[in-house]
Amino acid sequence: MRILSSIAAACIALAAPVLASAQTPSAPAGVKNIVIVHDAFTDGSGWRTVEDILTHKGYNVNVVQEPLTNYDEDVGAVRFATLAAVGPVVLVGHGYGGEVITAAGARAKVKALVYVAAYQPDVLESVTQLVSSMPAPSNDWVTTRDGHIYFNQSHYAADFAGDVAPERTGFMAVSQVPATLAAFGAAPFEAAWHDHPSYAIVATQDRALSPDLQRWMAARAHSKVTEINASHSVEISQPEAVAQVIENAALNAH
Repeated sequence: MRILSSIAAACIALAAPVLASAQTPSAPAGVKNIVIVHDAFTDGSGWRTVEDILTHKGYNVNVVQEPLTNYDEDVGAVRFATLAAVGPVVLVGHGYGGEVITAAGARAKVKALVYVAAYQPDVLESVTQLVSSMPAPSNDWVTTRDGHIYFNQSHYAADFAGDVAPERTGFMAVSQVPATLAAFGAAPFEAAWHDHPSYAIVATQDRALSPDLQRWMAARAHSKVTEINASHSVEISQPEAVAQVIENAALNAH
């Protein structure tokens, strides 16, 4: 009996390193830190599946919850997350988050930028200016007297997340995070894509941000473009495709 117990213990000891290596992903090549910046009218929870995919592959992922009160505070929140990371970083911005990473990414520690159905401004170029240059298929922004902006709840499902399940979009609409006119009217003093490689995901069925504007901004920045047949909420409806673009950026960053 003691002999059998000893043999079993030895087998467990030998198997432990194998089991541990199977459960713990090996560190990926290239940049290992990913900082994700969500859009206005939503929050970081929509990035849950993308975060799961990247974490499973060994990346250190931080999803920044911007205050969305003013542009400087949003940029500051992303810079804090970037500084907190141990080693170089890839920044990912969705929608208004693209405006934020354009300024926050102007740091040597940032090695690549990924714009996901995002605004990709140049220096002194605001979201408001870009939107007026090439309007989206819908115009669902609602402004309040105190200077906030939110997405029309009755149009949220169709125009912000047309390929996401209705039971989810209903909650997204009523739990959205408003932005401010001040944030949308502010502009970066630096544009990180001038000095860092950039990648752009164009959501071809986007009704919140013109796909043609997405293409134009990406072409101007010489970004590597991936087109995905999805709504503005592409990170929710096509998480595997979005995660793949982010991983490609990390693997090729230096």
